[in-house]
Amino acid sequence: MKIKTMVFNPFSSNTYLIWDEKSKDAIIIDPGCFNEEEEKELNDILEKEKLNVKYLFNTHCHIDHIFGNVFILEKFTPEFYIGKEDEFLLDGAIEQAERFGMKIKLIKYEKKYFSENKIIKFGEMQIIPIHTPGHSPGSFSFYFKNENICFTGDVLFLESIGRTDLWGGNYDILRNSIVEKLFKLPDDTQICPGHSEMTTIGYEKKYNSFV
Repeated sequence: MKIKTMVFNPFSSNTYLIWDEKSKDAIIIDPGCFNEEEEKELNDILEKEKLNVKYLFNTHCHIDHIFGNVFILEKFTPEFYIGKEDEFLLDGAIEQAERFGMKIKLIKYEKKYFSENKIIKFGEMQIIPIHTPGHSPGSFSFYFKNENICFTGDVLFLESIGRTDLWGGNYDILRNSIVEKLFKLPDDTQICPGHSEMTTIGYEKKYNSFV
């Protein structure tokens, strides 16, 4: 398993590129590339490593995590997954962007929906989708069980948590998602958040004052 982190757009969102060294298949989580320069940065890595983009995952559908969706979908035609409860955010992405004085492109594209009951196999890896609402209704975290890594989007950060004052946010629901779901993972689980630096479950149990 190889992971490359890129920080894109004015919101400094983390875009994750994950690939299997044997098959060269890749997953892109939350492509936040905002302009042609950022698209080129991502594309250059894909070409250098000779990767095949098999999956596009959105942890949630706020604009800073989906700016690059269209670029990825049109260029690589991957299987595209979101949380169903966030579909209204994806459909309303243009209105989201306008509230921040920005623009975003949308296309019609076949979507699949994450389910906690359906493990996604990726090479020899097993990806367990975990529904973690609160920052948005359809937020999902992705736990790579054998690698003991979890991508949490904007649910859990280093000593912080996601905002709950945006569309569909709710603090009590968010806290419950963290305590009842993410904090059930092993303490040494590495957390790859949607913004800022990596952390671990054990560290956040001890030092995260928000939960």
